Amino acid sequence: MDLYEYQGRELFARHGLPVLGGGVAETPDEAAAIAERVGRQVVVKAQVKVGGRGKAGGVKLADTVEEARARAAEILGMDIKGHTVRKVMVTEAADIAEEYYFSYLLDRANRTFLCIASTSGGMDIEQVAHDTPEKVVKTPIDAVRGVDEALAREIVTKAGFPAEVTDQVVDIALKLWRAFVAEDATLVEVNPLARTPDGRVLCLDAKVTLDDNAAFRHPDRAAWEDKSAVDPLEQAAKEKDLNYVKLDGEVGVIGNGAGLVMSTLDVVAYAGEEFGGVKPANFLDIGGGASAEVMANGLEIVLSDPSVRSVFVNVFGGITACDAVAKGILAAFELLASRGETVTKPLVVRLDGNNAEEGRRILDSAANPLVQRVDTMDGAARRAAELAAAGI
Repeated sequence: MDLYEYQGRELFARHGLPVLGGGVAETPDEAAAIAERVGRQVVVKAQVKVGGRGKAGGVKLADTVEEARARAAEILGMDIKGHTVRKVMVTEAADIAEEYYFSYLLDRANRTFLCIASTSGGMDIEQVAHDTPEKVVKTPIDAVRGVDEALAREIVTKAGFPAEVTDQVVDIALKLWRAFVAEDATLVEVNPLARTPDGRVLCLDAKVTLDDNAAFRHPDRAAWEDKSAVDPLEQAAKEKDLNYVKLDGEVGVIGNGAGLVMSTLDVVAYAGEEFGGVKPANFLDIGGGASAEVMANGLEIVLSDPSVRSVFVNVFGGITACDAVAKGILAAFELLASRGETVTKPLVVRLDGNNAEEGRRILDSAANPLVQRVDTMDGAARRAAELAAAGI
């Protein structure tokens, strides 16, 4: 889960990191009220989960309450790289003498954690990393040892932070690591980590990604979910514990196993080239237990997509045998009918693996006019694409 900046700042504050006061607003009036409470110059910042807000005009200073109201009105509703701004963060402004960069992240490629630090932070940090990589210090973090004061001081020294802020940055490095671990994060980033003219070091930005696999340990995370930014079908699938991602296509795809579903998407896309560029409409992995209820839930989600014209059910029987899958598909029709939902779009089913012959026999015996059985993956994908093209 990627957090908005204001959520990241709340998380940072919870772990004692130095952040400035402020709040989040959804209307210009709310922004004005926060500015009045702060009582001095504020920054109005667009809250979107994408970089480049400053360059896009989504970060503006306001000297008065009325200016804060006006800046919020300008920013709310903006489109920044395809993201609509629905909230702004209004926070106390700070004079900046120097901008630094500091982060911890999960380094998947090397199966470890990584600290990245630089004394050349700010909006152009990517350019700095590209043009002068020697200014960006990367330090692998041992998961067992973690970050203690000795390692934090070593990182800060190696990155070349000025002596007068070393102790402050070391303290921030330690607290940031503790937050990273305690919150089960895969990324905590401060850019800029800023030194003010009076010598304070502040976290002026907060970029945080939390590991969804650890959500069961953090029930309070539910309050941070922004359902308005999530596709409604993906949200409905999540509530049914289905692994679903909506795509822009016409062939619904249901499979058991992420690898099988991924290869199914490729085969459908290739087959669709013959029929006017028909494409897969979704990724949906129903897992190993393809029960009638799971299949019904999957069909309900896929068929709720108005762009879907046909559905390709691609199952390789393993732990759950193909005869159970076939019964699940047929029972899913009955279950959907009991919910008042009538299936009108054709299903192309390919069964292979454990008890495949019996599963095929069950489908053939049912003689459901909406279910077409094709025994090969390529053939089934082609038929599903053909039906989708005919239904457009």
